[in-house]
Amino acid sequence: MRILVCGDVVGKSGRKVIADRLPELRARLVLDFVVVNGENAAHGFGITDKICAAFYNSGADVITTGNHVWDQREIMNYIDGDAKLLRPMNYPVGTPGKGVGIYATANGRRLLVIHPMCRLFMDPLDDPFAAVQAVLAEHRLGDGVDAIIVDVHGEATSEKQAMGHVLDGRVSAVVGTHTHVPTADAQVLPGGTAYQTDIGMTGDYDSVIGMQKEAAMARFTTKLPQERLEPADGEATLCAVFIETDDATGLAERIAPVRLGGRLTEAWPE
Repeated sequence: MRILVCGDVVGKSGRKVIADRLPELRARLVLDFVVVNGENAAHGFGITDKICAAFYNSGADVITTGNHVWDQREIMNYIDGDAKLLRPMNYPVGTPGKGVGIYATANGRRLLVIHPMCRLFMDPLDDPFAAVQAVLAEHRLGDGVDAIIVDVHGEATSEKQAMGHVLDGRVSAVVGTHTHVPTADAQVLPGGTAYQTDIGMTGDYDSVIGMQKEAAMARFTTKLPQERLEPADGEATLCAVFIETDDATGLAERIAPVRLGGRLTEAWPE
């Protein structure tokens, strides 16, 4: 199976590069499935139903989120009706939406997406490791699902690396989101799980993690009250990872960064 996971989409420029380049990526890479992390898509904070529709129209099969999932309050009334929009799975019982889903590809394969959020330097949610383990006790790779993708949303590289090693050999891929900076550690772990600590954002890199740099710098240099951060609106880089799995086992055969447009050096699967 050929899978693409796109990193955190930030603001209008991030949405534009998804609309402009994702259809091309689906065709050129002959993709079976696309996951887009959209938690910063609505002017840098949260996501809306209209943005979800635009992402699906561009070729996304599932949208993941993160700690900003509720920033646009109307999403709380929408999320239960959209099975393809996931919020972090380890929110308390009773939170709207869900953090796990099984989806069918066009050729009939079944793909499980799991979306935990870390706890170090983040909100004190339920244990993400225990939450993922509970799902994997019910769904085994190769037994009812052909691939398992884990979007682990977190700040600490150590926590995300630990998640990768805990799940190695049991899922197709563990890929990180949230920090908005792509890491250079894309690899297939010893047990056959594709891993990258952070995919990086899909947004304007002439910024401070996607936000206009002047206001962000002032927050660090003056310690005075500042205006609300605004997304940078220059040309965006689409950051993603391409994962190819073995049809027999569901484990990863390769993982490769994808970077298109904007300021970062282009990367393309060989």
